[in-house]
Amino acid sequence: MSDNQTRISRRRMLQTTAAGALIAAVPGRMALGAEACCAKKKLGIALQLYSVRGDCGKDFDAALERVAGMGFDAVEFAGYHKYGGNPEGLKKKLDDLGLLAAATHIGTGSFSEGSIQKTIDFHAAIGCKYLVVPGDGRFSHPDKSKELADIFNVAAEELKKVGMKCGYHNHTHEFKKDGDKTFWELFAERTSDDVVLQQDVGWTVAARQDPVKYIRQYPGRSQVIHCKPTVVDGGEGEIAILGQDSVPWVEVIKACREVGGTEWLTIEQERYPKGTPMECVELSLAGLKKLV
Repeated sequence: MSDNQTRISRRRMLQTTAAGALIAAVPGRMALGAEACCAKKKLGIALQLYSVRGDCGKDFDAALERVAGMGFDAVEFAGYHKYGGNPEGLKKKLDDLGLLAAATHIGTGSFSEGSIQKTIDFHAAIGCKYLVVPGDGRFSHPDKSKELADIFNVAAEELKKVGMKCGYHNHTHEFKKDGDKTFWELFAERTSDDVVLQQDVGWTVAARQDPVKYIRQYPGRSQVIHCKPTVVDGGEGEIAILGQDSVPWVEVIKACREVGGTEWLTIEQERYPKGTPMECVELSLAGLKKLV
């Protein structure tokens, strides 16, 4: 079997994995224990293309081809380059490479009344279910954070009709406190369960927070997480390659399997301690595969 056929076969396997979750809902002898179910849960591995933004800017097709060649199941977008007005062309390219569209990063304005249908149409065409905002200053603003949560709730209702979800991705400021709760906790409480909490566990660790706690605190809302290799306080012997850094990956992945509802572990590489961005991404992919 060729490498491309292998990737396509794995992709098809991932598409059918969710069906297994239905077994747990069937009463009687078919019901599986949570531990057994979680032990068998397959997690797809994607790459946030911001990790290799320079390569994408030079030749987007070539960048996608190299990412596919590494063995990723999917990509998460941070812009569409030459395919911005051509979702059908992008879908064909992904299909040719055996890649799925795990998620995308877009601005909050994409969910406005005048833009949401266009947003839905584009992402439906490329088969992208998770539409995530990578940051919004209102998130940690005492007066505007409720307004932002309302925007996500309204968008979630519209997207639910077509089988899509919106979500938010953290950096560090989301863990500032308003009273006795972090803004991350307040956003989670103010939004429906249809809003994805895309935790970037690297940024969470950088904020001196426990990423495992938040996955478990909000079960079923970590459908897509960011696996960012992060070194905190210049950890001795640690480097920003996944599995060689400060993040407690074993516990993170365990929580994703047990309660997160996680479909995608998405690598986002923002430090490059051992070569080019592509080379570091490949090293982090190898590190993640050892853990899953």
